[in-house]
Amino acid sequence: MAKRADLLSMLSVGRHALDPGRVCEVVELVAAQPSMASELVKCIWDDDPGVASRAADALERLTRERPEILTRWKDSLLGLLAEAEPKKVRWNLALIVPRLKLTPTECKRAAEVLNTRLDDPSSIVKTLALQGLADLTRQDPSLLPSVVDLLRMYGRSGTPAMRARSRILLKKLERRSWEPGHVENSRASDK
Repeated sequence: MAKRADLLSMLSVGRHALDPGRVCEVVELVAAQPSMASELVKCIWDDDPGVASRAADALERLTRERPEILTRWKDSLLGLLAEAEPKKVRWNLALIVPRLKLTPTECKRAAEVLNTRLDDPSSIVKTLALQGLADLTRQDPSLLPSVVDLLRMYGRSGTPAMRARSRILLKKLERRSWEPGHVENSRASDK
């Protein structure tokens, strides 16, 4: 069985913080040994920005199919969403946190932080904050009107990446609003 030292060794490989290094191997290891998720989560707080960035990258990849793997660390990850410094950690958390099962209060908290990320110096962080906000609307439909407004605004005035992502997300949200049962679900959540 792998240990934290093994993960740290694998996550330390890379020329710079944005280099993915051995992230794919880390993902395979943790997918095969879910008990290692705890050690991987700890690595996201590592002092080495490269290690923290690659840990965040691995966690994002793992949660694409298995978001429940991070349920135990939901509160910690919500806190880190607001405090993370390395930009790769910021953009990966913008994708990870909305995948977790959140309460309405937690959704609003995450949305507040993601809204602040729209002023981030990094275009990719801004763009993925928009993605995160759109993803949160699946859990909290009350966010939909403000998110649609943001997507319309950044679809006209954001960075090129934000404009492109906004158009894609608006189409998805509009398509979703016409899905059977969507209105019923919205009304049920208003009660």
